[in-house]
Amino acid sequence: MPRPYTYRLIAPSLLAADLAKIGEEVARAELAGADWMHLDVMDGQFVDNLTFGPPLIQCVRASTGLFLDVHLMICRPDHYLQRFIAAGADLITVHLEASHDVGQTLQRIRQAGRQVGLALNPATSLEAALPFLDQIDLLLCMTVVPGFGGQAFMPDVLEKIQAAAAIRAARGLGYHIEVDGGIDCVTAGPCAAAGANVLVAGSATYGAPDMARAIAQLRHA
Repeated sequence: MPRPYTYRLIAPSLLAADLAKIGEEVARAELAGADWMHLDVMDGQFVDNLTFGPPLIQCVRASTGLFLDVHLMICRPDHYLQRFIAAGADLITVHLEASHDVGQTLQRIRQAGRQVGLALNPATSLEAALPFLDQIDLLLCMTVVPGFGGQAFMPDVLEKIQAAAAIRAARGLGYHIEVDGGIDCVTAGPCAAAGANVLVAGSATYGAPDMARAIAQLRHA
């Protein structure tokens, strides 16, 4: 069986969809060939934006069988964790920079039977995540400063992705490396070459005239 990171996954970000038509927008991504659905939860404190919470994720869960990749950009992921588990998240990613006991939060996600993700902001070094890499299914390397969609890709993060891939190989680990922020047909190739295999794209998928073609182009960029 191949390692999970040997195939590329495309995860459209619901943040770029028309939230007045949630069911239709999720179905559009599924029909277009999306592998995962990426759900950005923001609390207005950890990042300067507010999005949605467990009730919307529950609605998405009821409308699709797609894998739900839930990214918690919130100050206290440990406090709200159980609500996102109950809402139907398949994978829950928490930030290293948030106010919580990181190891304990990761353990709770695993114990709940969900996949475990850890996110790093662009300014956070990979070294800070080293103690946790054997506990996770996914490492999210933010390629923009989190909080708002439509930002420009930060190429400096490619070095971090390469280092994360090298450590994964050296330790014999199997975590996905995900990138989120400014991902399109131009930036997807360098990210994949550096070692990323899960590409989160909002504007490049939901904003494309032909979503199926856009997803195919991201998959093969």
